[in-house]
Amino acid sequence: MIPTAFDYARAESADDAVRLLVEHGDDAKLIAGGHSLLPLMKLRFASPAMLIDIGRLTDLSYVRTEGDEVAIGALTRYCDLVTSETIATEAPLIGRAASLVGDQQVRHRGTIGGTLAHGDPASDLPGAVLATGGSLVAQGPSGRRTIEMADFFRGFFETALQPDELLVEIRLPRLAGRGYAYEKFVRRANDWAIVGVATVDGRVALVNMGQTPLRANKVEEALRSGASAADAAALAAEDTSPPADMHAGEEFRRHLARVLTKRGLRKAGRD
Repeated sequence: MIPTAFDYARAESADDAVRLLVEHGDDAKLIAGGHSLLPLMKLRFASPAMLIDIGRLTDLSYVRTEGDEVAIGALTRYCDLVTSETIATEAPLIGRAASLVGDQQVRHRGTIGGTLAHGDPASDLPGAVLATGGSLVAQGPSGRRTIEMADFFRGFFETALQPDELLVEIRLPRLAGRGYAYEKFVRRANDWAIVGVATVDGRVALVNMGQTPLRANKVEEALRSGASAADAAALAAEDTSPPADMHAGEEFRRHLARVLTKRGLRKAGRD
């Protein structure tokens, strides 16, 4: 299908993007790589009257260490996460998840900020970032504010970002040397995860097991109590509401969550 007609503006800076969001209100949407928004527009699930292009704001594309955190610009592409030495050392789970997103074309255009702001519970990076922890920085007309990662995802395709805010940075704890893994089950290599599991340093997050990416709290509690990987993984589907669709039913997804969690925990060094 063809999207409905829309106007287009290219933001010259983060401040300019916020100004345009305020000016056009609910009729405006931000676009960078476009892999999340454009399919919705083609299906007419989204019909913004104004597209604000932030894809060329180079000052929001970076990976660097700052104290005990890794700072990632929201417009950092997946391919840059995969090849970053800083990510490989300090936040390797993020690089691993980014390497499994889509195909080469998607990884060279898609951005970490875009996928987080989109809030799709089946996406790889939201689950990986949730497992890693940390916080997000949003910029709006009143300046910048910090949102804890645990508070960011609110519902299906819903986040804590306000309509006039732009996600500008992701801040993650430095986890050099900690065990990690990202496991996902797909029908084809570049598909969305039917179920995914991200784990690092004893934290576990589930992909496509509810309306948002989820922390597997029962698994984490069991690990802290000294449970084995197998015993902890048996609790992975607790307190989840997996979808049922043409790809998998609820019970199959619960089974996958347990299997992938056990596999991920063992790869991360939890026996």
